[in-house]
Amino acid sequence: MAEFPSKVATETSAPQSDGGQQGGNSLRGLAAGVTIRMDLSFIRSIPAILMLVEIVSGLLQWTLIASAYIWALSVYGWVMFVAVTLWLLTSLLFCLILFGFQSKLVSVPWPLTVMLYHAVAAILCLTAFLANAASVHPYRFSVYHHGHFGAAAFFGAVTTVAYGASAYFSYLDWRGNSGNAASGTGPS
Repeated sequence: MAEFPSKVATETSAPQSDGGQQGGNSLRGLAAGVTIRMDLSFIRSIPAILMLVEIVSGLLQWTLIASAYIWALSVYGWVMFVAVTLWLLTSLLFCLILFGFQSKLVSVPWPLTVMLYHAVAAILCLTAFLANAASVHPYRFSVYHHGHFGAAAFFGAVTTVAYGASAYFSYLDWRGNSGNAASGTGPS
C-alpha cells in the first residue's frame, strides 16, 4: 500500500484579478475556450466581394423604400420583405463564412447550401426588383417620393445581378467540390 504524502496543500482560494476584485477572471476563463479566427483569404475572394455588394446595395434598397411612404402601394411590402430578409440572411451567411463556422458544422453541405441560398435569393430579388421597377411612376400619393422608389429599383437591380453572379460562382464551387458523387466510389 502506498504511503500518503506527509505534506499536502489543500488550499482552495480563488486567484486575485488585476483589479483586486475576486472573480474578475471569469470572463477571461470563459473567453479562453472560444477561438475566433477570421478567414482573410475569403475577404479577398470574388464571392466575398459579391456578398459585400449584396449587403450594401440591399441595405440601400430597403432604406430608400423605408424612407418613403410605402402604404400607398402594397407591392412595396413585398419589396421590403424580400430586401430586409435577404439583407439579414446574407449578413449572417457572410459572418458565418468569414469566421469559419462552416468548418465547425461539418454535417451541413456548405457548397450546396450556399448555392441554393444564392439561387433562391436571386429569384426572390428579381421578383422584388421587377415589382419595384414596374411601380415607379409619379402618382397621387408619392409625387415627392418616386425618386426614392427609382433609386431603390436601381439598387434592386444591382442586388439582383450580384445574387445571380454569386449563384454562378457558388455553382462552380459546388461542382468543383462534389460535381459527381459517384466519382469517388468506384475502384481505382
